[in-house]
Amino acid sequence: MPFAQLVIGPPGAGKSTYCNGMHQFLGAIGRKCSIVNLDPANDKTSYPCALDVRDLVTLEDIMSEDQLGPNGGVLYALEELEENFDWLEEGLKALGDDYIIFDCPGQVEIFTHHSSLRNIFFKIQKMGYRLIVLHLIDSYNLTLPSMYISSLILCLRAMLQMDLPHLNVLTKLDNLSNYSPLPFNLDYYTEVQDLSYLLPHLDEETSRLSHEKFGPLNNAIIDLIEDFGLVGFETLAVEDKKSMMNLLKAIDRASGYVFGPAEGANDSVWQVAVREGMGSMDIRDVQERWIDAKDEYDEQERKQLEEEAKRNGQRGAGQSGNDDYDDDYGPMPPMKDSGVKVIRKQEKQ
Repeated sequence: MPFAQLVIGPPGAGKSTYCNGMHQFLGAIGRKCSIVNLDPANDKTSYPCALDVRDLVTLEDIMSEDQLGPNGGVLYALEELEENFDWLEEGLKALGDDYIIFDCPGQVEIFTHHSSLRNIFFKIQKMGYRLIVLHLIDSYNLTLPSMYISSLILCLRAMLQMDLPHLNVLTKLDNLSNYSPLPFNLDYYTEVQDLSYLLPHLDEETSRLSHEKFGPLNNAIIDLIEDFGLVGFETLAVEDKKSMMNLLKAIDRASGYVFGPAEGANDSVWQVAVREGMGSMDIRDVQERWIDAKDEYDEQERKQLEEEAKRNGQRGAGQSGNDDYDDDYGPMPPMKDSGVKVIRKQEKQ
């Protein structure tokens, strides 16, 4: 039974960066992985693309031929993909049982009220894939109460629209220390605790929000979010291996990967480590690492990298290049085949 991640989120949330980072991480731990680009506007992918929707339809052609703008062009492209789903189905079958990551467009309307992307996901699910939606949100949205509340509404609407196993993820966590201090600890935001505590901060944010009409509106929005009780967040700093491992553990648990037969008796030590949750981080550890003591941790990691570089120099050029994983779990065994399948695009005549 193949598994897949459906990566959605507004522009700038780090979707393509995440896909590239997760692809490399899965390859490093020995899990076969391929990336499918569903964004017709993404003409320069930073990752090896096994299947690209631009081979079927491109945003530039739609805009020129049908006189549509960028947003309308993306919606039209997804409708085109839905009508020609056989093309996507054949491409996915060629990838076998690879773990698939779908990189989706960033227009929020495609996962809040437009039906084509949802219909495509359900068709993929009928092919036998176990799907999980990853909704990426830039952690910068925590810095202003109004942006945080807006992100909660967006996540809630996407969860109701997609109607699939769903994880919301706060990305770029390593940048939080560069912004103004948050009024609450990180667990307040990830667990979406009592939102009424944000009301005074909403009033102080700007004079435009201090009008008497905004008070009842803010209370109504907060009550709506809390009544559903669906939204919560995982955290991610994409360049940190422990953060990636912690997120992958949550993804595997939510998608059912940890309970499936995808990995058997021939698991490498790294596959076992990830499945069993080694390296997991509590939200308090995340708070300390990226907010409270980021500079100290960065300095410690810099010294560790320098020591590893010295050891590598002493070992010589013939040693394995996976030493950045050695400190915590021992050396990673060499992989004969990472399982990454790259299908080259044919040049247009």
